[in-house]
Amino acid sequence: MVKTTLKIDGMMCGMCEAHVCDAIRKAVPKAKKVTASHTKKEASFLTEEPVNPEPLKTAIDETGYTCLGVESAPYEKKGWFGRK
Repeated sequence: MVKTTLKIDGMMCGMCEAHVCDAIRKAVPKAKKVTASHTKKEASFLTEEPVNPEPLKTAIDETGYTCLGVESAPYEKKGWFGRK
């Protein structure tokens, strides 16, 4: 799994978070666990493979928010059932 995190400027409330999550789901249909936080000014999601950041940036910018950056990193489940 790969966790992709976007830095986003312009989100002010829960409705803004919902708009950003919808934009991510449209740009990356296979995205799982899509979340956004206006207080952290970021959004994140999981995918099986790394994603191209350009369509993501475009999708966010088209909603009226500003995508300041996209980072991807390997993700491993944490918790009792993810231990080895």
